[in-house]
Amino acid sequence: MEPNARKRQFVTWYVVAAVMGVLAFQAWWASYSQIETIPYSQFEALLDQGKVDQVTVGTDSIQGTLKEALPSGKREFFAVRVDPQLADKLANHQVVVNGAPSGGAFMTILSWVIPAIIFYGVWMFLFRHVADKQGFGGLMTVGKSHAKVYVETDTKVTFKDVAGVDEAKFELQELVAFLRDQTSYGRLGARVPKGILLVGPPGTGKTMLAKAVAGEAGVPFFSISGSEFVEMFVGVGAARVRDLFEQARKAAPCIIFIDELDALGRSRSPGGFGGTDEKEQTLNQLLAELDGFDPSSGVILLAATNRPEILDPALLRAGRFDRQVVVDRPDRKGRLEILDVHVRKIKLAPGADLNVIAAMTTGFTGADIANLVNEAAIVATRRNAEAVTLDDFTAAIERIVAGLEKKSRVLNAEERRRVAYHEMGHALVAATLPGVDPVQKVSIIPRGVGALGYTIQRPTEDRFLLNRTNLENRIAVLMGGRAAEQLVFDGDISTGAADDLQRATDIALEMVTRYGMDEKIGQRTYAPAPQPFLGVPTGDHVQAAEVTTREIDVAVRDLLNQAIERARDILRTRRGDLDAGANLLLERETLTADDFPAIRSPKAAAETRLAVVPG
Repeated sequence: MEPNARKRQFVTWYVVAAVMGVLAFQAWWASYSQIETIPYSQFEALLDQGKVDQVTVGTDSIQGTLKEALPSGKREFFAVRVDPQLADKLANHQVVVNGAPSGGAFMTILSWVIPAIIFYGVWMFLFRHVADKQGFGGLMTVGKSHAKVYVETDTKVTFKDVAGVDEAKFELQELVAFLRDQTSYGRLGARVPKGILLVGPPGTGKTMLAKAVAGEAGVPFFSISGSEFVEMFVGVGAARVRDLFEQARKAAPCIIFIDELDALGRSRSPGGFGGTDEKEQTLNQLLAELDGFDPSSGVILLAATNRPEILDPALLRAGRFDRQVVVDRPDRKGRLEILDVHVRKIKLAPGADLNVIAAMTTGFTGADIANLVNEAAIVATRRNAEAVTLDDFTAAIERIVAGLEKKSRVLNAEERRRVAYHEMGHALVAATLPGVDPVQKVSIIPRGVGALGYTIQRPTEDRFLLNRTNLENRIAVLMGGRAAEQLVFDGDISTGAADDLQRATDIALEMVTRYGMDEKIGQRTYAPAPQPFLGVPTGDHVQAAEVTTREIDVAVRDLLNQAIERARDILRTRRGDLDAGANLLLERETLTADDFPAIRSPKAAAETRLAVVPG
């Protein structure tokens, strides 16, 4: 029997039972309203007068019928029993006496039913409430799918709401065409892929794309996370997979979307979980469902993950997830399109140039840009502005990248002077070296957890390929702060360059072990490949023999030493700019390239030299 038919049958029986209960209550009330409750003294008086016809005596009550009606017109009466010698007195007056149990059959039934109802209520509202929060649910729903179903009225996302991923949208247009008109799409014998896997870094819009496909096609959207299939009971996950696909077949055409597929489809390695493991059984059931359902029925399976390298090969073979669509971080054009989508929700000032904001957000994902727009609106609201300006976006970027301003962190005069020279060292080295992102702002206002100052560089274009000179220049910029301290404070360095040293070391180590940029080490890789979309290594950073490891350490040290020597040479040449910039930074705390042209380029500094006396 179909679930809808069962539901209708249940409702019919429920209505019939309710009607019968109402009729029974009316009959009982009609009979009860004919009985009049009288005091026991009146009952004795009526008994002495011989007006009582018959009675039913209980443990603590008396109910009976009179020979003559009472003044109210009622002949049936009810009284509470008081006299224990009543039976003898009734016998003397030839009255028919009937015995009755205390409370009657109705009270006996209630004495059994009410505790059961109370116990069931406690179980329903307490135990099941806690069980649902723990993810167990009820025993009757333990194998049911927890998928959230979105229909067209709820899935209002379309391709117009998803920007910056034009290639991925083009790939998914085929799904929309198939779901709208299956007959014409397959006129040449083509079939839609059984499964499409969306892969990319977190926050790039994979889930949004899946919803947009459902919104464009106007079909139901079954959305579930891969972790929701995995339970503590073996077999429950497999049952939920079966239930999900069964629901989808009944709602076809539709889309099944499994988010975070890696939680469900992790590779079954020989040293991993065994054949009776819950995760493996759930994965096997998913593989069986992928083989069993016909895509021509209108059921499309979409999944998303940011870790495709750990997925089981059986999931990725042809005939299951036939196609992988990469949803990568957007380029500058894509970021501009994403900004156009999100700024519709805020009041933007006329002078705010989105092209400038797009250039400042290199490496941002769609989720990052949405957060940036919201942060900019918060900054503008905080200062009681009428609209969001470019300065608000700049402040929001600094808030996201560098952290929250720590105005309560007060530095003494010597520390502020050291931080000023340190940050100005970064800025001047960056302004001197070619191929380095230009400096946008320098500040000695503490931010974040441990940053006592910061230098922000704004990329002018997206870079997808870096040569050795570019990387060496980046290391030199990072070492510029330490070089300024060595130069100004006679080699008395501080702990302020700890983060700079870490980042510079990482770049140098990548150059030697991953990119083969050292002639002595050779043209080979000594580091494991990083995860493609998370950017972190999969194992130990260096995989080499002991002798080679020492050579790698020496090569990294040489790169860092060469970088700090270059930075010191630049700052010696521009010592006047270093002192002037540090003094101006101590005065204003924050400088831009317009405030101090020397950090823009040597040529601009020569043309617009500020008359600042070095300290």
